[in-house]
Amino acid sequence: MTDRFLSIHAHGLVRVAAATPAASTGDVGANAASILALARAAHEQVADLVVFPELSLSSYAIDDLHLQGALLDRVEAELAALVAASAELRPVLLVGAGLRRSGRLYNCAIAIHRGRILGVVPKSYLPNYREYYEKRWFAAGAGLTGLTIAVAGTEAPFGTDLIFAASDLPDFVFHIEICEDYWAPIPPSSYGALAGATILCNLSASNIVVGKERERDLYGASQSARATAAYIYSASGPGESTTDLAWDGQAMVHELGHLLAKSGRFDHEPELIVADVDVGRIAQARMRFGTFNDTAAAHDHPEARFRRVSFAVEPDFADVGLKRVVPRFAFVPDDPARLDEDCYESFNIQVEGLAKRMQATGARTLVIGVSGGLDSTHALIVAAKACDRLSRPRSSILGFTMPGFATSDTTKGNAWALMDALGVTGAEIDIRPSATQMLRDLGHPFGEGEPVYDVTFENVQAGLRTDYLFRLANQRDGFVVGTGDLSELALGWCTYGVGDQMSHYAVNAGVPKTLIQFLIRWAIKTGQFDGEANRILTAILGTEISPELVPADASGAMQSTEARIGPYELHDFFLHYTVRHGLGPAKIAFLAWHAWRDAAAGRWPIDFPEEGRNAYDLDTIRKWLEVFCYRFFQISQFKRSAIPNGPKVSAAASLSPRGDWRAPSDGVAGPWLDALRG
Repeated sequence: MTDRFLSIHAHGLVRVAAATPAASTGDVGANAASILALARAAHEQVADLVVFPELSLSSYAIDDLHLQGALLDRVEAELAALVAASAELRPVLLVGAGLRRSGRLYNCAIAIHRGRILGVVPKSYLPNYREYYEKRWFAAGAGLTGLTIAVAGTEAPFGTDLIFAASDLPDFVFHIEICEDYWAPIPPSSYGALAGATILCNLSASNIVVGKERERDLYGASQSARATAAYIYSASGPGESTTDLAWDGQAMVHELGHLLAKSGRFDHEPELIVADVDVGRIAQARMRFGTFNDTAAAHDHPEARFRRVSFAVEPDFADVGLKRVVPRFAFVPDDPARLDEDCYESFNIQVEGLAKRMQATGARTLVIGVSGGLDSTHALIVAAKACDRLSRPRSSILGFTMPGFATSDTTKGNAWALMDALGVTGAEIDIRPSATQMLRDLGHPFGEGEPVYDVTFENVQAGLRTDYLFRLANQRDGFVVGTGDLSELALGWCTYGVGDQMSHYAVNAGVPKTLIQFLIRWAIKTGQFDGEANRILTAILGTEISPELVPADASGAMQSTEARIGPYELHDFFLHYTVRHGLGPAKIAFLAWHAWRDAAAGRWPIDFPEEGRNAYDLDTIRKWLEVFCYRFFQISQFKRSAIPNGPKVSAAASLSPRGDWRAPSDGVAGPWLDALRG
């Protein structure tokens, strides 16, 4: 990795801030001083962009004082001083002020950067209802395009057709709207986003009434999701006049519908919230979301109507840390309520998918191989619930344990105990005689008693199990329920053809390994089954993940999947950011390092075992990311190109060639490995 690796700017992130300065009732000098103090604080925190409230220079709630020449002159004087002071500051400052032009007064946002005014954006929509009387003082900016304004000793671009783009940081492009514009049926920021802005900024005053905080948050989340963008919002705080209104000072940063940072409220001290926005991720999301670009076309390509104002960030690519939370588990929320909701939906998606397939086929039975491991356990409890939902007896589930050369007494015992506890029809087929005969027929050394445990030795067992299951399904008027999961498909850790990759219906194919563990925990916690079943499920959760195809070594250690191919918790992280977001491997490594480097930092999902709380250094992350890239891009797609039907569960990833992921079976991993090593 180069020295730039630890810099947010090397990975498509931009540091933004929303400021709530100490307000006043028309004390322009005091307002300017508070703005400058927060601008300097933002500079110290290496922010690239800072959003201040609406009319923050003059104050908002001053009524007819907005039209007083003395106040407006002072606003322009303080603005000029602020522009001069910005020459030594790093961030772009978005400041609110009333400015005069052609005999009209406009409620404006002024973009200031390093000693110059980049542009001035007037408020499009002026509220004039209930407590608002803005049309009494200001002219509306809607429709004003292609103009300039003389202000603070310079001529600057003026209009609602401005977006601002960094010349030296790709995808750092922002648009400005003001307060009421946010509440319009079609906010101006929608067109700004369609014109290419990845960051949408709102300078607001917004007095507080009961429930309005939730409304603002909803709008910020909604607009950032709908516009496939980030949204920065800053509203005036205490200090404004309370003649008829009160002010709470709410600031927020949302990205693609998710809250990144939020200020306190009703604070009398100035506040600055800082977050790192992933503009690279936003740009990737827009490429994948064809409707975004179709909308731009349907509206005559707004980018052709906007003026793009350029500025230079001049980043030094230093390590400034990361100001955003990167969850360790991409598929497992660390918020208990969200985790419960996700598990409920995931489990029921699987149950409904399998139930529909049962109805469609008219099969009398479900045939499933039960190993005592996580995947087959979860498939079995899904099958049990599908039978319950269709009012079919669980005895119509035919569970087969098929011990091989490395099957442990623990997993075999758990398999039998679970089948008994669930009331399914259990049976056992010892595959060792058939496997030995096949190995002998192949001329394999193990067939003659030699301890050779190669891939042929492993796959003979895996293939025989599935071969038996398919023939049993023929014989018993049923179909085979697959147990393989999404993580295994990503890594190609599955036997092709007549093996664990194949089934009549792959109920787990959309569920990653890390989520399966929590789905089983959820089933226990929510009482989906009785106490004896829960006891067995708990025991299975504590069993090391192993294919149990190779006998224990001299020390008694069993074959470990994660020792061979790496931790599933890392691979699921890599999978999410590769498939869902299309991020490059260096950026994925950067994010994984921030997520996993300190086990004591950040939040873990509820009930996550203390002994399983791992940490990984950068070298370890790189090692397993290389494994992931090689296995995912080069050697495993041919298996995914032939996977059976199964329900998509998570929006974050699906590897069905009929759904989210289409790729050539002959692909190579070179570009990803080169990018990681570069």
